[in-house]
Amino acid sequence: MTKTTLNCHVQQIEPLTPFVYRVLLRPEKALAFIPGQYVCVVMNNGDLRPFSIASTPEAPELELHIGATPENPYAWEVLQKLKENTTIEISTPQGTAGLTDSERDILVIAGGTGFSYAWSIIRSHLNSASSRKVTLFWGAKTLDDLYWHMQLSELAKKDERFQYQPVVEQAPENWQGHQGLVHKVALAETADLTQHDVYIAGRFEMVRVARDDFFANKLPETQLFGDALSYI
Repeated sequence: MTKTTLNCHVQQIEPLTPFVYRVLLRPEKALAFIPGQYVCVVMNNGDLRPFSIASTPEAPELELHIGATPENPYAWEVLQKLKENTTIEISTPQGTAGLTDSERDILVIAGGTGFSYAWSIIRSHLNSASSRKVTLFWGAKTLDDLYWHMQLSELAKKDERFQYQPVVEQAPENWQGHQGLVHKVALAETADLTQHDVYIAGRFEMVRVARDDFFANKLPETQLFGDALSYI
């Protein structure tokens, strides 16, 4: 294997929900990346499994959010490897859907643990001096699946550049937020897509349908970013 990999110390594995885990990795050397990129956990025999980086480039640790159940061996096996080893091997950062400079406002669409991609972009942008507005539409089946809901609600109160729009499929009683498909809500709530750079992460099927709907609503192809777009 060419040296496009490096070792990381497994610092912490924290459950965020019964099925989503926050993983902190300390690379053996400083690692530069663009917010929105991903790394691959090296399993064996060239088996590389990608996960978006949730942390910002200046953070000393890499943060990953891994959704894993025994019924999903692709991610479950990675989680078990992390639990069983103090050191693991990862690829150097990859991906072409990272945060870019422009004068347009930012629209971020995340489904489930696609939030990890969104979280790196949002935090990095808000840490900058840019005045661009950033709106997050985060969708999941239930409110409990929006595991950073309270933190995002508080962040929206503290920074006027940031707006948080939670979307659930199964709404709890007295729910005041949005219900339905996350990209459909984003379309309904956004007056003019052409004035935004749109970043998207989630299941391939969700991204495919969203891409088609966004382009049908006049979003220029050059203003839509997401690594899943290369595979659908």
